Amino acid sequence: MSAEGKIVKVAGPLVIASGMRDANMFDVVRVSELNLIGEIIEMHGDRASIQVYEETAGLGKDEPVVSTGMPLSVELGPGLLGGIFDGIQRPLEKLVAEYGTNLHRGAVLPALDRTVKWTFVPTVAPGDKVTGGDVIGTVRETEVVTHKILVPVDASGTVKEIRSGDFTVEETVCVLDTGAGDRELTLMQKWPVRVGRPYKNKLSPDVPLITGQRVVDSLFPIAKGGVAAIPGPFGSGKTVTQHQLAKWAEADIVVYIGCGERGNEMTDVLNEFPELIDPRTGKSLMQRTVLIANTSDMPVAAREASIYTGITMAEYFRDMGYSVALMADSTSRWAEALREMSGRLEEMPGEEGYPAYLGSRLAQFYERAGRVKCLGSDDREASLTAIGAVSPPGGDISEPVSQATLRIVKVFWGLDAALAYKRHFPAINWLTSYSLYADSLGAWFNANVRKDWTVKRSRIMQLLSDEASLDEIVKLVGMDALSPGDRLKMETARSIREDFLHQLAFHEVDTYTSPKKQYLMMSLVLAYYDKCSDAISIGADINELASLPVREDIGRFKYVKEDDADDVYTETMIRLDSQIISVGKGKESF
Repeated sequence: MSAEGKIVKVAGPLVIASGMRDANMFDVVRVSELNLIGEIIEMHGDRASIQVYEETAGLGKDEPVVSTGMPLSVELGPGLLGGIFDGIQRPLEKLVAEYGTNLHRGAVLPALDRTVKWTFVPTVAPGDKVTGGDVIGTVRETEVVTHKILVPVDASGTVKEIRSGDFTVEETVCVLDTGAGDRELTLMQKWPVRVGRPYKNKLSPDVPLITGQRVVDSLFPIAKGGVAAIPGPFGSGKTVTQHQLAKWAEADIVVYIGCGERGNEMTDVLNEFPELIDPRTGKSLMQRTVLIANTSDMPVAAREASIYTGITMAEYFRDMGYSVALMADSTSRWAEALREMSGRLEEMPGEEGYPAYLGSRLAQFYERAGRVKCLGSDDREASLTAIGAVSPPGGDISEPVSQATLRIVKVFWGLDAALAYKRHFPAINWLTSYSLYADSLGAWFNANVRKDWTVKRSRIMQLLSDEASLDEIVKLVGMDALSPGDRLKMETARSIREDFLHQLAFHEVDTYTSPKKQYLMMSLVLAYYDKCSDAISIGADINELASLPVREDIGRFKYVKEDDADDVYTETMIRLDSQIISVGKGKESF
């Protein structure tokens, strides 16, 4: 049932309307003759508080407000991949084609093109029984992704009729006999963004999402279906790191949400993503990507919707059985939208003016990630991994958004401006970052890479920790005051930092490292440390050991192609042995 009221107050993105007794919470409304899109976020009697997703300048008292009777929903179907949408799923490219670059307020087009015909191939036959979540057919949406057409979650019954051929998203492709009447199914569904899509059950996060980034996979891994935060100050590389993860992570689908980012950063994303070549398929990365563009100069309320719009699309692809990676950049801007609306609603503020419910809203978002058994009669496993960037002012992670996020997520990749200014990429600080998945994922790495993976990881972490402690002593009394054993720790940690953790995103080989090659790289550095420790114990000179030519070979190993890694590793180990023996000649029992 629709309801019509009148504006009684306008305060920035907040509009208060009276006469809305028949409306419901979270209904989408049309505000004024301009048809501005808004959403009811609070009800008091017949008064509705509406957050408007467009500029409200010029609105006046007594202008009409009409409820559509429907919650804010997204259209789910073929045509999402490769699309660029705003925070409320308006197709930006089509809006520009229709209205020009100066979009007027109230401009609306359907998210999915109603004129494009998709070739539908049925996978069920008349007489088959289906239930919510079952696949009834497929559409080849892009060259690299097959779009699976699902039975809506609230439908089940017997297939009465199924068609094949070319259809628009609104045409009927299947008729179900539900027992209470026939139900026509199309290629498209609608889903309210604030409601998580259902699944059978959640699975343990014990399978890693391989990213090819050594500091992530080896030291601070994330599980498929896991949640991670990337906090860091301006210029520390949050966006670049998310680009790298989007390109290389073992995900079938990428959903990238630019939430309140600067216009030039979002422009870079829109320009770069179509040009990025998917390393797995050789096609454009956009063929398996959905972009949601919401810049900082757009109305602040639209940021709040963009996060939910993005994760609902991600859940839809997860329900098909795909591994989905969601990048949200950044949740700080989303929290600022919450703070703005909370202030307009005159709610009691929490810390630093953020609403008291900030933590619960963040938790509601992140808990929609996970590795799950999908609905349907088959046993599809799928995952939705959420990686959120956080932009604390001045890089101070003691502020409320960072702290609320850290209480929820299991992986913290702390970006360091000092590392970024030294051109160390990824600028993830190994002393402040952590992964609570590391132990549970260690069993997978031990079983699928090498059985002593976790041992080598622990030793690498220990050497980096020891270096940080010794560095304080070096700053006070100098390197010469250290014992040979401690000098060796400092040299080995330098190799770990410069040769292992530092990675060139634009180098054709170094941009991605498989877990097997990461293991070999760790093994080389630790072999150098162990063999030099033995040599020092019988009197070898630390200066000679620190300047061994083989250290250059260890450093250049990251540029070795994957196919050649085993051979080069063996050759480097032989050179390491011979050069240490030459340093130790004449020493007792060497």
